[in-house]
Amino acid sequence: MYHGMSNSMENLFRLSNVQSRSISPENYTGAKGGGAMCELEDGNARAAARDLGKGWKVNPFVRIPAGETFTVADITGPGAIQHIWMTPTGSWRNTIIRFYWDSQEAPSVECPVGDFFCAGWQEYFQVSTLAVCVNPGSAFNCYWTMPFRKRCRITLENRAESEVVYYYQVDYSLGEVPEDAAYFHAQFRRVNPLPYKQVYTILDGVKGQGQYVGTYMAWGVNNNGWWGEGEIKFYLDGDSEYPTICGTGTEDYFCGSYNFEDPHTHQNYVDFNTPYGGLYAVGQDKLYKAQKRFGLYRFHIADPIRFQSDLRVTIQALGWREGGRYLPMQDDIASVAFWYQTLPTAPFPPLGDKDYLEII
Repeated sequence: MYHGMSNSMENLFRLSNVQSRSISPENYTGAKGGGAMCELEDGNARAAARDLGKGWKVNPFVRIPAGETFTVADITGPGAIQHIWMTPTGSWRNTIIRFYWDSQEAPSVECPVGDFFCAGWQEYFQVSTLAVCVNPGSAFNCYWTMPFRKRCRITLENRAESEVVYYYQVDYSLGEVPEDAAYFHAQFRRVNPLPYKQVYTILDGVKGQGQYVGTYMAWGVNNNGWWGEGEIKFYLDGDSEYPTICGTGTEDYFCGSYNFEDPHTHQNYVDFNTPYGGLYAVGQDKLYKAQKRFGLYRFHIADPIRFQSDLRVTIQALGWREGGRYLPMQDDIASVAFWYQTLPTAPFPPLGDKDYLEII
C-alpha cells in the first residue's frame, strides 16, 4: 500500500515524503508559499479588504462569466486529488465540472456540479457519506482519492446567461503513484421522460479494467403509487442479454426496503443518511403522490464491483398498475455513475444542452 496517499485513519501516524498542496482562488497554482499573494487592486474582495491590504482575504472567490470555462486546477503529477470543496451560485445544472487525466483530450469526469455532489435538485439536503458530504448552506465536498501520473486538469463551464461565483479548494498531494492505481471517472445522464417500457441506462460503453464505486440518482416520479420496483443490473466482461449482478428492487439497491416508508405510520417517506448511502425526498411529504422527487445515493466503498474488460449498468423504472401487474414508469431520471478504470477513457455520450438538463 502507498501510505502517503491513503486517507484512512489507520495510516495517519505514518511518515511520508509526499508533499501536501492546495489550490484555491488565493493560490491558483498550488505553488509552495504561493498563497494569499494577490495584490489588493486585483482581488475580487478588494472592497472588503481595503482597510487591511494584501494578505487579508483579498481574493477568496472567482467570477465565471456567462458562456465561459474556467480552469480550476492544472497540476503536473504524479500525485492525487484528496478532497474538493466548493460552493456555487446560480443553477447547479448550468455549471459543468470536468476532469482530464494525463494527456487525454476527452474528459473522464463530465457532470453538472450539483449532481456530481449528490445535489441534483437545486436544494440543500444533508449528505454525510464517506465519499461525498453536502453541508449547510451549499457546501459541496468530495473525498474520492483521484491519482494521476502526468497531469490533472479540472474545469468549470458556465452555461448560464449570467455570471456565477465560485468559492473552491482542491486539496492534493504530490508523490509516487502505485503501478496498479486506476483513474477516477464520473458520467452524468438524464432522460425526461423515460420512454414507455424502456430501461434506464446509468452507464454503458466502458472499456478497460476497473471497479464501479457509486451511483447517484435524481429521480422525479410522474405517477401516483410506489415507483421503485425496478431492478439494477451490472453487465460485466462480455455479458450480453443477462447480467452477472442483478438487484431485487430500487430501494433495495440504495440500502433501504419497503418503499422507504415510515414503518410506524405507513404514510411518509423517511430520509436516511449513512456512510455508504442514503435517500432524501424533495417537496410534498405524502407517500405515493405524483411529482415526488428523490435523491438516492449508494457508494460501493466496502463492496466495489470489479470488471476486467467492460461494463454496462442499467436500472428499470417500475411501479404498479391494476391487476397486481408492474407498470413501466415514464419518469424524469438523472444519474451519475462513479468508477475507476485504466486509460484511455471511451468517449462519453453527448451531455445535452442547457435546456435539456434544466430542472423545472
